[in-house]
Amino acid sequence: MMPRTPSALIGSLALLAALAAAPACLAREAPKSAEPREARLEKADARAEATSEAMLSETMNANTVSVITGTPGGTYFRIGADIAFVLNDGDRIRVLPILGKGAGENAYDLRFLKGVDLGFVRADTLDQLRQDKRLKDVEQRIHYVAKLFNDELHVIGPKGIDDVRQLAGKRVTFDVKGSGTDYSGRAMFRGLGIEVEAVNVDQPTALEMLRKGEVEAVVSVAAKPVSVLSGFDPGDRFHLVTIPYLETLSEAYVPATLTSADYPKLVGAGRTVETLAVGTILGVYNHPKGSERYRKLERFVAAFFGQFDKFLAPQRHPKWREVNLAASVAGWTRFRPAQDWLDAHRDEGAPQAEIDRFLSEQPQDLAADKEKVYQAYLKWRRAQQTSLGMARR
Repeated sequence: MMPRTPSALIGSLALLAALAAAPACLAREAPKSAEPREARLEKADARAEATSEAMLSETMNANTVSVITGTPGGTYFRIGADIAFVLNDGDRIRVLPILGKGAGENAYDLRFLKGVDLGFVRADTLDQLRQDKRLKDVEQRIHYVAKLFNDELHVIGPKGIDDVRQLAGKRVTFDVKGSGTDYSGRAMFRGLGIEVEAVNVDQPTALEMLRKGEVEAVVSVAAKPVSVLSGFDPGDRFHLVTIPYLETLSEAYVPATLTSADYPKLVGAGRTVETLAVGTILGVYNHPKGSERYRKLERFVAAFFGQFDKFLAPQRHPKWREVNLAASVAGWTRFRPAQDWLDAHRDEGAPQAEIDRFLSEQPQDLAADKEKVYQAYLKWRRAQQTSLGMARR
């Protein structure tokens, strides 16, 4: 046998080294073993849950509109709750009421808060926003769905004060800063030419200050009867002060009255107190047409107008019975979907006009039972609609 050369020996050693390393390389290149079935099923379930959760989130957000209301127990809060109770309908539409301070701050919430679609504001709200030099084109940003009801001006003072103009130069409370009373109340006083020392505190505190003689009067601009005022015991010291209507007032303010039926403790039996009122409006942010939020508001408008009869039920706030959906508001632009709905249903007449007509046809003793009146009204309205449909054929 021939002796191996060094180069042949080196080649053999290299071959042996390669063969020795081959199993390790093959092992690294071999496909990994299949994932256990249980792990694959767990991952599939997780993906399905994530998809289901995402769909639920999308559905809830696509059908929810929010409305900024007022303080707990107040008229705006109760009206907002009524809207939610009547219109909430599973996955089709959901109304989310939000607590607010009142019409004064609601105007800014509606204009600037991204999560607010609707809000209770007042006929003088645009004037309020126009006075803020930081804001532009407020008339294009905020429109209205419908005028709702009136909020009355209440002034409680000592019985020695018979006319609100006697409060000139006195300390007078206007609820908390940013409230509807804070803006509308002060604006009404300015329109009457009355300058006072304005104080901002909550209403229970204000009434206690009045009792102690720390202020001369308490102002509230809210829909009658106001519960905090109804619960106030004036004794023989305080009453509701008369407020005249003057031509110097803004057209947003109208004459109104408060009676002993509204406030038995504050108005003498059979008496009437003259005052002012300002209209409450269901305001809406004017989102771009075709946007997701605009489409949601279109569905809200259709539901709100189409189911308005339900707001007239006895268990709903009595202020709903003052609403005329067709009423316009001077200086305001109605939200286009709301105007379109009214145009399409104009020949059906306004609900308030229908109610007045219905009541005029009923026996007087029927009015004693609210539920019976309401059911009779619904029956009468269905009959009217049936007759109208037959006449069109």
